[in-house]
Amino acid sequence: MFKNYLKAAWRNLLKNKAHSFINITGLSVGMAVAMLIGLWIWDEVTFNQYHKNYDRIAVLKQNQLLNGSIDTWQSMPYPIGDALRNSYGNYFKHVVMSSWTQGHLLAVGDTRIMKLGNSMEPGALDLFSLKMLQGTYAALKDPYSIVLSASLAKTLFGDANPMDKLIKIDNKDELKVTGVYEDLPANTSLTSTTFFLPWEYKLITDKWIRENSNPWGSNGFQVFVELADHMDMTQVSQKIRNVRLDHQQPDERKYHSQIFLHPMRKWHLYEEFKQGVNTGGRIQFVWLFGIIGVFVLLLACINFMNLSTARSEKRAKEVGIRKAIGSFRMQLIWQFFGESLMMSVIAFVLCLVLVQLMLPFFNETADKNLGILWSSPLFWLAGIGCTVITGLVAGSYPALYLSSFQPVKVLKGTFRVGRLAAVPRKVLVVVQFTVSVVLIIGTIVVFRQVQFARNRPVGYNREGLISVDLMATGLAEHFEAIKQTLQSSGAVTEIAQAESPLTQVWNTNGGFDWKDKDPSLSVDFPTTGVSPEYGKTIGWQFKEGRDFSREFASDSAAFVLNESAVKFMGLKNPVGEIIKWDGISFHVIGVIKDMIVESPYAPVRPSVFCITRSPDNFFILRLNPAASATKALRKIEAVFKQYSPAAPFSYKFVDLEYARKFENEQRIGKLSSGFAILAIFISCLGLFGMATFMAEQRTKEIGIRKVMGASVLNVWGLLSKDFVMLVVIAMLIAAPLAYYGMYKWLQHYEYRSDIAWWIFAVTAAGAVIITLLTVSYQAIKAALMNPVKSLRSE
Repeated sequence: MFKNYLKAAWRNLLKNKAHSFINITGLSVGMAVAMLIGLWIWDEVTFNQYHKNYDRIAVLKQNQLLNGSIDTWQSMPYPIGDALRNSYGNYFKHVVMSSWTQGHLLAVGDTRIMKLGNSMEPGALDLFSLKMLQGTYAALKDPYSIVLSASLAKTLFGDANPMDKLIKIDNKDELKVTGVYEDLPANTSLTSTTFFLPWEYKLITDKWIRENSNPWGSNGFQVFVELADHMDMTQVSQKIRNVRLDHQQPDERKYHSQIFLHPMRKWHLYEEFKQGVNTGGRIQFVWLFGIIGVFVLLLACINFMNLSTARSEKRAKEVGIRKAIGSFRMQLIWQFFGESLMMSVIAFVLCLVLVQLMLPFFNETADKNLGILWSSPLFWLAGIGCTVITGLVAGSYPALYLSSFQPVKVLKGTFRVGRLAAVPRKVLVVVQFTVSVVLIIGTIVVFRQVQFARNRPVGYNREGLISVDLMATGLAEHFEAIKQTLQSSGAVTEIAQAESPLTQVWNTNGGFDWKDKDPSLSVDFPTTGVSPEYGKTIGWQFKEGRDFSREFASDSAAFVLNESAVKFMGLKNPVGEIIKWDGISFHVIGVIKDMIVESPYAPVRPSVFCITRSPDNFFILRLNPAASATKALRKIEAVFKQYSPAAPFSYKFVDLEYARKFENEQRIGKLSSGFAILAIFISCLGLFGMATFMAEQRTKEIGIRKVMGASVLNVWGLLSKDFVMLVVIAMLIAAPLAYYGMYKWLQHYEYRSDIAWWIFAVTAAGAVIITLLTVSYQAIKAALMNPVKSLRSE
């Protein structure tokens, strides 16, 4: 019997090719969008699940009362690892101290490359359950060892066995390769890490860590833990909350440091904290795209429902005859479901082709490396399940509606669908365009927010600036000679040194005191050590006072503050004021306009700049605008090679690094716009089909109107106005929904754009124009038809 249903369904598909083409196209596009979004969501929700002990791994974070608000940090003091092991050892299987990920120069023979790595305690390899291709989990016990990823080992040693080979690091020590692990997948938090160094090696090279007179008073490291079996994350977090507070000096307890565990399952999707509370993060995009995927697929299903029910009069006689010869209603329902399921299966096959074609563009836009999971049973189960559900949802209303026709009325010719029969179709069209309009408005708001932040004054001139990482190069000690050579060559106009790059905050410090400061106020300011040429090089803008100068020896004990620092401190006449830092007096010589160093969507934090004797992390150079950038970079590299032949020339354009701050929002905007375009396409497919059948149904009416003198414009308006009205209704529903949703989204940003009225006006006009363009072909075609032919056809 089922075979007969399929045959009947197939005959009907071939009989109504235009109807079938529109339905299958809409369903395949809707399925493709849903599949792409599904692959993206799967990649997001399985983030870090590569690690075997995913549910029991956590990183330590702390809430601190700073600058009058609660800030959440992942940076920890050095002794906290031992404190956890000694006092709470039974709660943990592993406690691993770690550095932050940073670049190191690795050299093997003539091969020299800069790669990112971490220094970690020996338990790290076991904690993260790395798949060791060579070596064991004990590979980091030797202080002068190194463990490489498989791809890095291939780069450094080719096809040779890397085990026990020596690698020179940072032009200093030679480390022995004691392990090689499988490359981590892209959806892990450690994906940028390409090698691991022993924690003990860091303590040997950075002697200040152990020599710190107040190790509990400063942050600088990460701590990863794996809970012991049967331990509860929340309970353990509560137990250790005061581990730092108990070890701090009395005057440091005003920071109210509270330690807690942030589980690995939340690292990626729940990374945002406000006032010490985990407020979400990328999970909002998972929900957003999930909802978009469901609605876009629903739009395709709506097309099927509308086009099937619109043709009800044409199929009424078929239903009447089948019932008259003994078919039961359930048999008819199964036939109609068979048609929708067959279309859904064909659409699924086309969907796989579309997804394969769209994946390169989608991956580039989403910054992913996704692929169809051909070998995954779960993928096929989900795909087949989605196909069946889509077929059932799309065919549900037509099957129940068409099978309900009474054979007596149909065969007598007294059956009419009635005016109310069109109401469900109109409602579904309104739903389609409501979803499409919401997506369009949302896309415009996202792009406006990005542009709003882009246009925010940055407080310095980033054009033509490059930063050079001096890690392990030894170039800092030759600063004066390099400066004179480069300026003489015409490659650069200015050059300076700095402890931090221009687009990041590397150092924050407390211990500041000033006149009338509240003794109970705990502060923590971004603090950047620079050379005197820094301000002139970057072009920061002064509101008061002067810049640093080598002509004034007293500038070694001077501060330049930004506007936010002056406002926070309440300094009415800041120039000349004395500010103490850890008991040492500094005088304020200038106030600059706020510079955007961190997020362009957030307020600028109070910041302090000072002269430092060893700002040896970065060179900041301003390229000569009169010279070719390519030639200038070649000259700079040649000069650097004179003083550090072994170090690779690694530089970054500051404007490009600044542009990276907008990548996430731009990515969301591009994806949303793509989905909005496809949603409009699917909706227009449905409109086109509806217009086609409406023109067919009103053929006699159009012929009579033309005989009575109606013009082409009159007929076009007659057939178009109903669709335009439906789109206007959709706009009235979509506008408040879109406003509310985007208003809530913008609240995530403290520096945000408004939702302008013209966004709704432009979207409404665009929707109406698209609607008219879609239905006009059929409307004009019907209007131009010879009325004699139209009346004869009836």
